[in-house]
Amino acid sequence: MVEETEVNELKKTENEKRRSGWKLGRSAIGAILVLMIAFGVTFLYTQKGKSCPCFQDSRKYTGIVEDCCCDYETVDTINGAVLHPLLQGLVTTPFFRYFKVKLWCDCPFWPDDGMCKLRDCSVCECPENEFPESFRRPPLGLAADDLKCQEGKPEAAVDRTLDSKVFRGWIEVDNPWTVDDETDNGEMTYVNLLLNPERYTGYTGPSARRIWDAIYSENCPKYASGEICQEKKVLYKLISGLHSSISIHIAADYLLDETKNQWGKNPDLMYDRVLQYPERVRNLYFTFLFVLRAVTKAKDYLEQAEYDTGNPEEDLKAQSLIRQLLYNPKLQAACPVPFDEAKLWKGQSGPELKQQIQKQFRNISALMDCVGCEKCRLWGKLQVLGLGTALKILFSVDGEYRHDQHLQLQRNEVIALVNLLNRLSESIKLVQEMSPTFEKTMKGLSLQPAAKFISSWNRLLKAVLGDRLRKLTL
Repeated sequence: MVEETEVNELKKTENEKRRSGWKLGRSAIGAILVLMIAFGVTFLYTQKGKSCPCFQDSRKYTGIVEDCCCDYETVDTINGAVLHPLLQGLVTTPFFRYFKVKLWCDCPFWPDDGMCKLRDCSVCECPENEFPESFRRPPLGLAADDLKCQEGKPEAAVDRTLDSKVFRGWIEVDNPWTVDDETDNGEMTYVNLLLNPERYTGYTGPSARRIWDAIYSENCPKYASGEICQEKKVLYKLISGLHSSISIHIAADYLLDETKNQWGKNPDLMYDRVLQYPERVRNLYFTFLFVLRAVTKAKDYLEQAEYDTGNPEEDLKAQSLIRQLLYNPKLQAACPVPFDEAKLWKGQSGPELKQQIQKQFRNISALMDCVGCEKCRLWGKLQVLGLGTALKILFSVDGEYRHDQHLQLQRNEVIALVNLLNRLSESIKLVQEMSPTFEKTMKGLSLQPAAKFISSWNRLLKAVLGDRLRKLTL
C-alpha cells in the first residue's frame, strides 16, 4: 500500500514538473518569438530605405539643369536625335581625327611623375625616316600587334600610326585659360584618336588619385552651398562633370577578361563612380550644356574655318557636318541658349576674379603633364584643352566679339572642343541608356536582404520550435 502511494506521489510530482516545464517552455518560446519578431521588424524597417538613393523616385532627372537654360528631358531628346549622331560622324573625319599633343613632358609639380612609370603605358619611338616629312618630326608608333618595345599589354599605350593626310597650318594664338604646348613643335606629335579610344588602361592607385586630389583640393575646392560665388561654382561643376564623363567612358569600355582580351561595359564601376551620385550626373549635364553653348556661340568662326587635310571629299563632309551642328533647327528651337554666360563676372571684382579662376584652370591644365599614363595623358590634355577653349570662347574680354577683337582659335583648340563635346554627348547617352537597367537591378537588390532574412527566420523558427516541442513531449 505504501509502495502504491509512493508511486502515485512520484507520478504526481512528475506530472507537476512536466506541467511546470511546459509552462516554462511556453514562456521561453514566447520570449524567443517576441525577440525574433522584434528583430525581424527592426531589420525590415532599416532595410526599407536602403535601396539606391538615386533611384528612389524612379531615377528620372527632371526640370531645368541647374544654372542652365534647358531641362534634362530636352537634353536627352535633342542629344539622342540630333547631337550624338552628328558628333559621331564629325570625329571620324580626318580633320577631327588627329590631335597634336606633347606626350613626353616634365611634371611641374612632382618631378618623379614626368614620364609614365607603368610598363603598359610605354611607347616605343621609331626612326625618323619612317614617317612623312610633312608632319615635322612626329614619332611613329608601333603597330597594334608589335609589343616588343613595350614589354607588355597595349591597353594604355598610345598608337601613333598615321596616314598621309596633311594639315594646312592655322594661326598660333595664346589661350589665357590653358598651358599652351602648341609652340613646342619639336616635341609635338600627331595622334590618331580613333586608334587610341578613351577606355580603361589599368592606371589606378596613388598616382592617379593624386591628380584628382590636386585638381579638387588646390585648384577647384568644393565650397559649401551659399559660401561660393557663381563663377567658382561654375568651375567646380565643369571639372566634376568632366570627371564624371571620363569615369563613364572607362566603365563603358573596360577590360573584362585580360586573358581573352575581352572588352565591354562594367555597370558596377559606372554605378560606383557616377550613377549613385546624382550631383555628379547633374554636373555632367551642366558641362555638356556649357560646352555646347561655346560651340554655338563660335558658330561664325567655326563655319568659316578651313577643314583642309588634303582629302576634299572628307573635308567637305566635315564642313557640312559642322554646319548641320551649328544651324540645326531642332536644336535652335529646343535649346537656343544652353547656358547664359552674360550673368558672370559682374561687379568691380569681376576682372580680378576672372584672373584668379584663369590661374586655377591653368594649373589644372599643367597637371595633365603629371598623369602617369600616356593614353590617360592624351585624353586628359585633349579634354582640358577643349574645356579651356570653351572658357576662352564664352569669356572674352567683354563677352562679345567686336570688329577689332575677333575670336581666334588654334586648329588644335577646335579639334579638342568638338571631341570634348562628343565625349560628353556620349556620356549622357550612356547614362540615359544604363539608368533603367540600374533601376531594375537596384529594386531587385533592395528586396533580396528582406527575402533572405524571412527565409532564414522561418527555418530558424521551425528548428527552435520543433526542437522545443520534441523535448516537451518526452
